[in-house]
Order: sequence, then C-alpha cells, then structure tokens
Amino acid sequence: MEARAPKKLFIKSFGCQMNVYDATRMADVLAPEGYEETAQPEQADLIVLNTCHIRERASEKVFSELGKLRELKEDRKARGQTTRIAVAGCVAQAEGAEILRKQRAVDLVVGPQNYHRLPDLVRESFMAPVVDTEFPVEDKFDYLTPPSEEKIRERGVSAFLTVQEGCDKFCTFCVVPYTRGAEVSRPAAKIVAEAEALARAGVREITLLGQNVDAYHGMGEDGATWSLARLLRRLARIEGVLRLRFTTSHPNDMTDDLIEAFADLPALMPFLHLPVQSGSDAILRAMNRGHGARDYTSLIEKIRRARPDLALSSDFIVGFPGETEADFQATLDLIAEVRFASNFSFKYSPRPGTPGAELADQVDEAVKTERLHRLQALVESQRQHFNASLVGRITPVLFEKPGRHEGQVAGKSPYLQPVQIDGSVDLIGREVLVEIMRCGSNSLFGRLVETPERAI
Repeated sequence: MEARAPKKLFIKSFGCQMNVYDATRMADVLAPEGYEETAQPEQADLIVLNTCHIRERASEKVFSELGKLRELKEDRKARGQTTRIAVAGCVAQAEGAEILRKQRAVDLVVGPQNYHRLPDLVRESFMAPVVDTEFPVEDKFDYLTPPSEEKIRERGVSAFLTVQEGCDKFCTFCVVPYTRGAEVSRPAAKIVAEAEALARAGVREITLLGQNVDAYHGMGEDGATWSLARLLRRLARIEGVLRLRFTTSHPNDMTDDLIEAFADLPALMPFLHLPVQSGSDAILRAMNRGHGARDYTSLIEKIRRARPDLALSSDFIVGFPGETEADFQATLDLIAEVRFASNFSFKYSPRPGTPGAELADQVDEAVKTERLHRLQALVESQRQHFNASLVGRITPVLFEKPGRHEGQVAGKSPYLQPVQIDGSVDLIGREVLVEIMRCGSNSLFGRLVETPERAI
C-alpha cells in the first residue's frame, strides 16, 4: 500500500517571543496528526496566523493577511486542494467570532490558552467554522505533545521555554490581562523536565518566557512556592545548559533573590530587558505602572552593583495621553542616565478596551512621530557606543549556525549581539572565547582565541 503523503502546515507568527514559542508547540501538537511544517503557504493544507494584539492596527494587519490567504485558498480549491485557515493568538482572543464575520475564508479561531486542542478543533472545522476563546479549566501544558529530539535539534541550540503566562498589573495601555488572562506559573518540575529534554537534544541556551516572567511563583519540586530566582538556580544545574535568560520583566517584581542570582549564576547572562515605558512620574502614574522614575533608576543601580558587566534593554512608549514636552524630556533624561544597550520604542496607540484608550489629551500624531525620532536617535547612539565598547575585548560566544559567507560561523555574545567569525561549523553548539575585532551596524566580527572548553 502506498504511504499517504504528509499534510503540510504553515504557521506565521507576529509579535513577541512567546508567540514564537507557541508556534513551535502548535507544530508539535499537530505533528501526530500527520502535519509537517513548510515555509511555503502555497503548499499548506493548514495555515495558522499566530497573532499579536499589542501594537497599533494589529487587527487590520491580520485581516490584510487574511485577504491574501483567501485568494490562495480559492486557487488551491480550483486545483482540487483543501486548505484550512486558522487565526490563533491574541487577536483571536480579542476578536473571537467577529473574525469569522469579517473574513468568511477563516475556518477556525483559537485563543492562546486553547491551542492544545488544535487537532480536535481542526477536525471540527471541516463540519462548520469553529471559535474557541474560552479560558479553559485544564492546563494546556498538560496536553501538549512534546517535540521529538530530532525536531528540537532542527530548531537550533537556543530555545524558548514558557514558564509563566498572563499579567495582573493592568497597565492602562496594555491588552495582555484581557487576552492572556491572570498570572499563572507552571510547576517547576514540568519546566525542569522540558529543559532537560531540550538539553539532551543539544540546546545550550534557554530563554524563560512570561508576560511578567519575574513574577513567577510556581510550585517547586519540594512542594514549596519557588521564585524565578529559585527556578533559575535549579535550571543552572542541568547538564548541557550553558546559558540562561528571561524576559519580559516588570520592575516591581525584581526581587533581591533575583538580583543575587545575577551575581551568583555564571549561566545567567548579564543582559536584562526591563521595561520602564516613560521617565515621567506623571505619565507612569497615568499608565498605572506602580513605580516612579527614581524607583527604576535606583533599582538599576542595585542590579549593577550585583553584576557590574550587566547591559540593559527597555521598552519606551512616546505620546501617551497627556504627555507634555517636559514629560518627554524626563524620559530622555532617564535614558541618558541609565544608558541602554538596546531598546524597543513605539508611539502610543490606543488599544480597544483598555483604560488608556478612553483618556483625554490624546497626543497629536505628528508630535508622537517627532518625539519617537528624537528618542530613537538617542538610544541608537547608546547602542552603537555599547557595541563599539566591545571592540578589542575577549568575550564568550555561543555559536548557532553557519555565517552569511562561506567559511563563516555565527553566534551570539552574552548581550545578544550577533557575532561572525571565520571558522568551522563544528563550532555550532559550543561556547568559545572570541576577540572582537570590529563592529558593523548590527553585528560584531571577531577571531577565535582558544579551543572550545564549554562544549558538551
């Protein structure tokens, strides 16, 4: 009997690292159903748009994409091929059945807490369009199919691992509490088991993910509640794990034991993404951030005392309702004081259903654009200065893949900077000391200065 051809799956993810992780788990849960991933949507029997609702016009971008996919679906149908289209993630959670009303080519709408049910939902969608955006009673992680060792190896030596979901902070600009729900932390034993499986398959760097990851408070292996710091210390003991990172954090949850972990754990990389959003106390209050500008800068001083080689990244929103030129200048002053190695900065965009969208004194779009340009010019100068400061220094680099040119291999510094050297692909999966010789606009270039000592 001739073997049945595998079904093809195409997943396109928008937004944060957690969506990247979710996309891999969707592929894993669909693999036993006979789906193999493809990079070509034209080949796909099932197309999943894994959406993000954080930024401006998120829904419009999704529907624009769906319009193109409707045409693709019709073309495949004319050739006798069936195509299912699913919308997953936070836009799915926020819009629900409205997606089906606006775009009839969609077969399935599934929220971020329900993708463990994808096999059943896809089957149901052949009968009628399906919407599943309820927050389930069961823990989706208990129902997810673990990836094969071969699949983990295909994905590379760095991996994401979700440890916490949801947020209880209710910042007035943010939809996360409404689309991802309340804070929930996974049990430590399950996280450790997943990390051990990753390490056995060759993963050397694990980034712990959560909407508010430093609020982690999961049940530990000893039955006690563990903090993120306790979890990191446990993961650092796993054979093969060379590097640990975590993102995204809230300043109010940067506890003393987590700061001490930066000082004590060589595997915990000296790079921290810690969003502040604004340098104005008035705007921070309007955002419901729960801290002031001085609270943030004092916290940074404390962390840097524990880890002097720490580099920082942050998020900034310009043009939040009521932001004056003085408020904006306070943000520039904070940036100048703290000094950042990288950043993510955006113009404020009202998200439907959030308190910020209802505030008076919305800032003119032209003013927001001009302020964003000024802020980005400042942080870009800091980024370039930081990159240049590594020239002439010797730093460990974890190599991940072949380089852009023949005979090159590429990896990342402890600060997430891409690094290229002339070297063999045998270096992939190894952490090696490299002397940085020069820096480009986005990458560092160096030379190998020793044979690998941290290869597993």
